Amino acid sequence: MPPRLTPQDFDQEVLILFDAYVHGDLDRRGFLEQAQRFARAGVTAAGLLAALSPDFAAGQQVRPDDARLKTERVTIPSPSGNGTIRGYLARPAAAGTKRLPSILVIHENRGLNPHIEDITRRLALDGFMALAPDALTPVGGYPGDEDKARAAFATLDQPKTREDFLAAAAWLRARSDGSGRMGAVGFCYGGGIVHWLATRLPDLAAAVPFYGNTPPPEDAAKVRAPLLVHLAGTDERINAAWPAYEAALKAAGARYAVHQYAGTQHGFNNDTTPRYDPAAAKLAWERTIAFFRSHLGTA
Repeated sequence: MPPRLTPQDFDQEVLILFDAYVHGDLDRRGFLEQAQRFARAGVTAAGLLAALSPDFAAGQQVRPDDARLKTERVTIPSPSGNGTIRGYLARPAAAGTKRLPSILVIHENRGLNPHIEDITRRLALDGFMALAPDALTPVGGYPGDEDKARAAFATLDQPKTREDFLAAAAWLRARSDGSGRMGAVGFCYGGGIVHWLATRLPDLAAAVPFYGNTPPPEDAAKVRAPLLVHLAGTDERINAAWPAYEAALKAAGARYAVHQYAGTQHGFNNDTTPRYDPAAAKLAWERTIAFFRSHLGTA
C-alpha cells in the first residue's frame, strides 16, 4: 500500500483551490484549469483532484456492522421544514434501553456521507446516543457521489433545512432512551449549523463546532450552551470572522474555549482526505469527548 498523502504533498495554493471547489466557490472546470499550473511529471490536474478527494474506506474506523453498536435509519417529522428529515441513529448495544446522553451530528456540505456515519458510530462507542440527520432528504438523500451531493446541496432551501435540524434536535432530545441532556457537533457547514443551534436552543448542553462559519456577532448574546471551538491553522475563509465573534462572546459572558491547530488545513479532522492531520485530529477528538462527558454526563 502506498504511503498516505498529507497536506505537505501539495502546494498550498492547490489546497486553497480545492477548498474553494469543495465549498462551491469554484466549479470542477475552474479547479482543473487553475490547478494545471501545479501539475508535475506524471501528475495531471485531474490527478490532483482525485488525490485530494475523499477515500471513505481509508478513513473508516468503525464498521457499519460492528456488533458493539445498534444502528438504525430513522425518519423524523419536520412540519416547519421540508416535511420530514431522515437520519442515522447509533447507540452502544450493551446499553439496551438505558438512558444515554445524546449528541446531534451535523455533516459537511455533502449530506450524510459514509464519513459522517462513521463519526456517528465513533460517538456511540464512546457511550453516547448519536443522531446524524441528512439535509439532502428533500432531494432524495445522500446520492453516493460527492460531486452530485455538493450540487444537490446547493439547491436546498436553507431556512427550511435549518428547521429540519431543529426538528431533529427536538426529536433526539425527547427520546425516552435519552437522558435529557443533548450536545451537538458539526464539521465545516455543520460547524456553522452548530454555532447557529447554540443561538437557538437554550437547552443545548454543549456545542462543538469544527471550523464552522460563525453567526453575526450580535447573535452571540443568545448563546447559552458552553462552546468548544476547533479552528484550523490555515483557513482564512473561516478564521477571518472569528475575532469579531469571539469578542462578542466575551462581551456576552458566554462560556467558550477555542483551540487553533497550527499547521493544519480546513477539514483536518476528516480522515478520508489528505487534509487530515492525525495528531491534531486525535487531540481535537479527545478534547471533544472530554467536553461532552463533562457537560452531558456519561451512561
